[in-house]
Amino acid sequence: MSNAKLTTISPVDNSVYVTRDLAQAEQIQNAIEVARTAQKQWRKTSLAQRAEICEKAVQYFETNKQQIAQEISWQMGRPIAFGAGEIGGLAERARHMIDIAPTALKDVVPKKQDGFNRFIRRDPLGVVLTVAPWNFPLLTTVNSVFPAIMAGNAVLLKPSAQTPLTGEHFAKAFAQAGLPDGVLQCLFLSHQSTTDLVASGDVDFVCFTGSVGAGKHIENAAAGTFIGLGLELGGKDPAYVRSDADLAYTVEQLVDGAFFNSGQSCCGIERIYVDESLFEQFVTQYVAQVKQYRLGDPLDLSTSLGPVVKAGAADWVRKQIEDAVSKGAKAWIDQTEFDNAKADGPYLAPQVLTNVDHSMSLMTEESFGPVVGIMSVKDDAQAIELMNDSDLGLTISIWTKDHQAVLSMGDQLETGTVFMNRCDYLDPALPWTGVKNTGRGETLSSLGYDQLTRAKSYHLKLMA
Repeated sequence: MSNAKLTTISPVDNSVYVTRDLAQAEQIQNAIEVARTAQKQWRKTSLAQRAEICEKAVQYFETNKQQIAQEISWQMGRPIAFGAGEIGGLAERARHMIDIAPTALKDVVPKKQDGFNRFIRRDPLGVVLTVAPWNFPLLTTVNSVFPAIMAGNAVLLKPSAQTPLTGEHFAKAFAQAGLPDGVLQCLFLSHQSTTDLVASGDVDFVCFTGSVGAGKHIENAAAGTFIGLGLELGGKDPAYVRSDADLAYTVEQLVDGAFFNSGQSCCGIERIYVDESLFEQFVTQYVAQVKQYRLGDPLDLSTSLGPVVKAGAADWVRKQIEDAVSKGAKAWIDQTEFDNAKADGPYLAPQVLTNVDHSMSLMTEESFGPVVGIMSVKDDAQAIELMNDSDLGLTISIWTKDHQAVLSMGDQLETGTVFMNRCDYLDPALPWTGVKNTGRGETLSSLGYDQLTRAKSYHLKLMA
């Protein structure tokens, strides 16, 4: 019987860009067995050996960045002009996790007790399943794959069906770097096969990035297996512009924060609250900058805004805009100003809306597209209340010159990360985490190693 196929439709021209055979049950079971065998040997290698191999894998991505960037453009529509940035981000995060591994993974030794040798060792979990998304297929995958391998685990990598070639590049990178066979394997899996693999309990940890609905599905599948889960499920991330903000700088950064990658970022800015004293100036300057985007073919170096990943994603954003306008919102961008914008399909012009409130889906449900709503607020208290009014909590950014005000507000904000005068960025020295329906667990920083290892206590009584 022939295998079922994975088919990737490019948003660039609606053509079939990639086809691959989906792994069948026997292949999946074989991959698990190979991973188990390989991991038992891999865990015995030194951290220095692991670091050398991981560094060579990073260099593979740097060497092949032009090809990889072009493939990503075809697969999910990001302008090729920004493609190299994702490879740079991968290198930054990977090298940070490589560098901190000796400290993060070292034995924890409590206060000395005469007659005893006591310490805590961080053992690898075994086999880690990484289920990667399409929107940043390198930047999200690196968060778990490199630290998992550095910690002595084996990895089964399931790339998104929209960006399957990135999974193959991870496999090639580590193979050329000298990683033993079986320590990292790329598997093309259907949704059902992924669910079945999680439910089997044959892996020891799952790193999943995706929607809230898909995260719940993964959690339900894992019920009763007692395997660990890391779930990063998106955001409806707000920005608050205080009265003392540097207006020109703030506008520039928040335009990029909302519209980079066509707004398809879990930590992208989807709603903005502006102090009433700055509101009119802010909106005027913001709209003017958004109109500078060039929507078009992502393979054209002059394109700054590509198509969204598929027509259905664009339709959802259109629906949110229509709903908001029907309830009194003002749309500032005339779609006809963007030559390549279409009434249907994935080529979607950017949009900015005011006269918005939290009765509108635009301000409460994740958009994941090139649209943002802007509201006027009277003070910090109102801004905090509105920013917390979400079932998601990934990042919040505050734009001000008052450092102490941000620290004070931070204690009241329901979020994984508090930014000041920046947004839409991951610092690998800090844990990437969230609250509420954004998910559970942490990646990056030393805490990222905690969830990819298990503690083993040694309590040794010394005899004379």
